[in-house]
Amino acid sequence: MKERTIIRIAAVAAIAIVVYSCIEPDERPETPADEWLAGGSQTIFDKGVSAFSSQFPSLLGNRGSVHGVGDAAFGATFVSAPAPLNPGLGPIFNNVSCSSCHVNDGRGKPPLGREQNTSLLVRLSVSGTGAHDGPKPAPGFGLQLQQRSIFGVRPEASFHIEYSDFVVEMNDGTKYTMQRPNYIIEDPYIPFPAGLMISPRIAPPVFGLGLLEAVEDSDILSRADEADADGDGISGKPNHVWDEMKQQAVIGRFGWKANNPNILQQSAAAYNEDMGITNFIFRNESSFGQSQGVANDAYDVTDSLLQSVAFYIRTLAVPARRNANDDQVVRGKMMFHEAGCASCHTPRLKTKTNVSFPEISGQTIYPYTDMLLHDMGEDLADNRPDFEASGSEWRTSPLWGIGLTRVVNGHNNFLHDGRARSLMEAILWHGGEAAKARDNVKAMPEADRDVLLKFLESL
Repeated sequence: MKERTIIRIAAVAAIAIVVYSCIEPDERPETPADEWLAGGSQTIFDKGVSAFSSQFPSLLGNRGSVHGVGDAAFGATFVSAPAPLNPGLGPIFNNVSCSSCHVNDGRGKPPLGREQNTSLLVRLSVSGTGAHDGPKPAPGFGLQLQQRSIFGVRPEASFHIEYSDFVVEMNDGTKYTMQRPNYIIEDPYIPFPAGLMISPRIAPPVFGLGLLEAVEDSDILSRADEADADGDGISGKPNHVWDEMKQQAVIGRFGWKANNPNILQQSAAAYNEDMGITNFIFRNESSFGQSQGVANDAYDVTDSLLQSVAFYIRTLAVPARRNANDDQVVRGKMMFHEAGCASCHTPRLKTKTNVSFPEISGQTIYPYTDMLLHDMGEDLADNRPDFEASGSEWRTSPLWGIGLTRVVNGHNNFLHDGRARSLMEAILWHGGEAAKARDNVKAMPEADRDVLLKFLESL
């Protein structure tokens, strides 16, 4: 009798999964268990060092094999040609593999002192607009600084970061010492052009991107309020960027300023700019047109391998919430909403129906982002436009998995350039549209700030 009961329960659960997978996202009722399932059915219960590196738990057919091929390619180290394996590095580059920046598929950090930089890059441009209304490349340097090179070629330049300390005081007198970065770019291979604009950007986590890619454009646009018509002080807007495959402007989704339209193009651009690896989307070397550039030959990475890397990223699962029903975490969630943080860090999104990719179809997910651009104030401004993103606008970063950063990546550096050394420092850097929420946190009693951090650490 007991065995029959267990079989009956398992059968009902299986039927429920099938039924939910066929329900349109807006029809799916939310349950208390959803608090734990940050990635919907593509959530994994791993809170260790591999928490960001697991494939979707329900990959169908041979998709798991394709994910594995992409995984191997993501970790492959490129070398300069000629070579029997992975040739084509450079001639100028930032790193030698995808995983060298996105360690354990997670978040990078800025270099300390004069140590070699591994996971922070510097975007470049000059005043005006380039192709398709994007940033205008810096003459002789392009759109990204490559600080490394193969033998016989000079790096474009080197850089290091100097920090100056300042103190922020909470309303109750608690003080936080913050650090303001100053980027020193030196030893260029040719003189820098006048009016050079720079934007340091740390390597972001890459898990869960396939689910964010599957959110409807209309869902993103429904949250936009560029003119702040509702008067709440929040005026998010989408970025419109160039899609190389479609040859048209589309909504940007990925990157710190939402300057990439999809995972495939972002992967292809990273291969090209970060490693000097040509591909069918970006066919020219990153040094193309420079005095020390090289002639193009065959693509350095095959079409199928590039597609497999994009698929690997697209099918990385999301770690589950931890301690979601803990009393302090629940109270911290209330503080998060009362402060106004959820106005931009939208907790809940839904993915569209996709019969050709059922693993991502109709999922209720909890990434804590609206995927829109927001003015974050002068303190965080890089003063470099990127398509429709101004010099002070940044895409709302997803918060899922943020509490596992130290476990996975061994540090707690946050924001677009890693300047914040804790979650509280990251909050205190917020300005512009987020200034009111920041000030609400500063006005909280210490006990409320503590539970707010416990909530963030549970994500």
